Amino acid sequence: MSIKLSVIIPVAKGDETWRNLLPDLVALDFVDEIIFVSPKSKEADLASEVARVGLARSCQWMTSEEGRAKQFNWGVKNSLNSVLWFLHCDSRVSNAGIRKLKRMSAMNPKHILFFDLDFLMDGPRMIFINKIGAWIRSRILRLPFGDQGFCMSREVFLSLGGFDEKASYGEDHLLIWKAHQSGVPMKCIGGGLKTSARKYANQGWIKTTFWHVTLTIRQALPELKLWLRDRRPS
Repeated sequence: MSIKLSVIIPVAKGDETWRNLLPDLVALDFVDEIIFVSPKSKEADLASEVARVGLARSCQWMTSEEGRAKQFNWGVKNSLNSVLWFLHCDSRVSNAGIRKLKRMSAMNPKHILFFDLDFLMDGPRMIFINKIGAWIRSRILRLPFGDQGFCMSREVFLSLGGFDEKASYGEDHLLIWKAHQSGVPMKCIGGGLKTSARKYANQGWIKTTFWHVTLTIRQALPELKLWLRDRRPS
């Protein structure tokens, strides 16, 4: 079965890391499409970068309202293919990772797929602890985050109602809770994707890690209550 991907990548104002990601996407098939979504148009810059890296497949820049959930949802609305891959623009992905993603997507069309979290070499030394924590969170607790590159069918995504545009943060986390509450299975692809750790270097490792854990717990508790309530026998 041939998988046709729509790769949707939100870009914040002033973020130029998408330029580093673009060469990795040369490994996609000709039938795949790439959609960058940002509040600010950079179509001319994208055309220049596409020519520079020799990207011979559909690649476009769209504008939407600001906010990652809104940008993701807008990208989905304007995409064509049946399988959606949500990437953060400061990610890097290997050729092997793309091949594994396509293979596992064909084998698991009802699942949400995600990669193990790994970090680029732009963060503090203690970042390995976050990598271990993310492995436990996603593999054991089944709570992957958006920087792990969610991939799912359009049918699954729409059944979950898309990303919550009213959430002030954690739209990825909330989508996964919706999936648990709806009985959507998940599967880890393994390695092949890395994300930037620069915010841990810029904002401080302890402060950033503590803040992320606090926000996650605060958001997870009401969702966990809903999940437990739905599992009670009638």
